[in-house]
Amino acid sequence: MTTENTTATAATRAEYCVIACADAWRGDGEVLASPMGLVPSVGARLARHTFSPDLLLTDGEALLLAPDGTTEGWLPYRQHLAMVTGGRRHVMMGASQIDRFGNQNISCIGDWEQPSRQLLGVRGAPVNTLNNPVSYWIPKHSTRVFVERVDMICGVGYDSAAAAGPSASRYHRIPRVVSDLGVFDFATPDRSMRLASLHPGVTVDQVREATGFDLAVADDVPCTREPTAAELSLIREVIDPQGTRNREVRV
Repeated sequence: MTTENTTATAATRAEYCVIACADAWRGDGEVLASPMGLVPSVGARLARHTFSPDLLLTDGEALLLAPDGTTEGWLPYRQHLAMVTGGRRHVMMGASQIDRFGNQNISCIGDWEQPSRQLLGVRGAPVNTLNNPVSYWIPKHSTRVFVERVDMICGVGYDSAAAAGPSASRYHRIPRVVSDLGVFDFATPDRSMRLASLHPGVTVDQVREATGFDLAVADDVPCTREPTAAELSLIREVIDPQGTRNREVRV
C-alpha cells in the first residue's frame, strides 16, 4: 500500500463523510458495528483497520467479518439480538426524517391514519435507540429530512426518552449525526441538535438553509477532521477501490 497517489489528490466530500462516520466508532471497544449505507460501511471498516481494532463487523446476516471481508466467526441472529439489548452494538441508521432532539422517522410521511407515503416501517428502531448507541447518516441534507417535528417517532430522541422516564433514558445515546454538509451532535443543555463541524466548502448559512429547525451553532464552527494520507490510501486502495462512496455523495 502506497500513499504516493493518495497525497497528490485532495480528499473528496465523500471521503470527509467516511472519516466522520468512522469517528463515530472511535473508542467504542469490542462492540458490534452495524452501518447502514455505503459511506457508513466504508467508515466502519476504516475504523476497524485503524483506531478501533476491537470493533466487530457483520455481514448483516450471520457472519462476523474481517476488514478484508473474510469470515472471522459466526453470529446467529439470537446472539445479535442479545448484543443489541445488552448495549454491545453501535448502529448507524438512516433517517427519512430527523428532528432537533434526534427523533427519527423511517415509517411513513404524513398522518398515520392516511400517510402520503409508506416507508420501511418502524422495524427495530425503538429497541436500537433505547438499548445501544445509535448514530445517523443522512446522504442528502435538506429541510425534507431535518424537520421541526417528525411525522412518526421510530428512533427515540432525547426529549422522548426523557419524557418516558429512566427506563427509556438510562441507556439512550445518540453520539452523532453525519450528513453531506457536516457533523452534528446533541452537546447542548436541552439536548437539541448542534452543528459540531462543517465539511470543507460548506458554510453555516448553507446548513441553516437546509435545516427545518433552529440549529444550535457556536460562534466558531471547526472543519470536519481531514483524512490522513494513510486513511485515504486505505479508503481508495483497500476498502473501497470501486468508489462506492461516491454513489451517496457526489459533490
